[in-house]
Amino acid sequence: MKKTRFIVIPLSFMAVLAVALAVALGAHASSASAAAPEVFNGKIMHARGAGNPAVTNSLMTYHGGPISTAPHVYINYWGTKWATGFTTGGYTSTQAQTYINGFFSGIGGSAWGAIDTQYCQGVATGATSCPAGSAFVGNQTGLLAGAWNDTTSIPKRITQSTIASAATRLMQHFGYDANAIYFVFTPSGQSMSGFGTQWCAWHTNTSTSSGNIAYAYQPYSPDAGTSCGMNFVNSTNTSYGNGYFDGFSITDGHEWAEAETDMWPGTSSTVAWQGPGGGSDENGDKCAWNQNGGTSANISLGGHNYAVQPIWSNATTVNGSHCVTSYP
Repeated sequence: MKKTRFIVIPLSFMAVLAVALAVALGAHASSASAAAPEVFNGKIMHARGAGNPAVTNSLMTYHGGPISTAPHVYINYWGTKWATGFTTGGYTSTQAQTYINGFFSGIGGSAWGAIDTQYCQGVATGATSCPAGSAFVGNQTGLLAGAWNDTTSIPKRITQSTIASAATRLMQHFGYDANAIYFVFTPSGQSMSGFGTQWCAWHTNTSTSSGNIAYAYQPYSPDAGTSCGMNFVNSTNTSYGNGYFDGFSITDGHEWAEAETDMWPGTSSTVAWQGPGGGSDENGDKCAWNQNGGTSANISLGGHNYAVQPIWSNATTVNGSHCVTSYP
């Protein structure tokens, strides 16, 4: 009968092996954690097809937070690529900026911009309308108060905190405005993880040494193609960028309309107007990608057309839908 031989491994060796395995596994876990998506507390516009289960067909209610009574928009074109220039799809970055600046320059005082003027602050929590004499959202002309190319380097991994820092630099460049929405745009090929698959743009608020500010983030919309609105309204591309840049005005307009009616949505104590679905049930969310019976369309501003989505109106309906493109 053949004898079986056993190899005895010293306990000291086993201990060393266990430590080595623990270190290796720990390093792997640390690496995986570093690559994991950042926990995000903003209010996103979902990408087409990503779904938004929080959207409801119920009226928005007031929760006590601030709105913008005299809105302005400031833009930070963050990164050196905006300064040196780039081209995508036959369009230059300068054309993209012209389209974006033209949109924000024109929507103040427009019938589409007036949709938000039915919402106010300072009324009873739970209210769905505002009495005469309330502090309403404003709709003055000259909405775009400034655009700036911030040539600060963009990190390889863009996070919410780095975008908040870019918004703060923008505020410091132009000055503090409690009613403003500070927009941060990153160039083609440089965006925060989740863009185009989960969301198209987002807005939130952050604290600064000057005070709390509302800000929004918009990556280079054409990079996401039809997932974020390219050709959503205009099937044919024009020399001005209609069609190719549809996503910019649709998603920028979405975030602007939400931010001025819900300036500080980052904490429950500062929420203004939202539907019963919460932070993903704001006035833009309810009508995104033509949900709830709305219809996206072109509006004319300053002699050019811009694609926009409808915005939720508590006070009015069109063909039975609260998603409208003008007010009253």
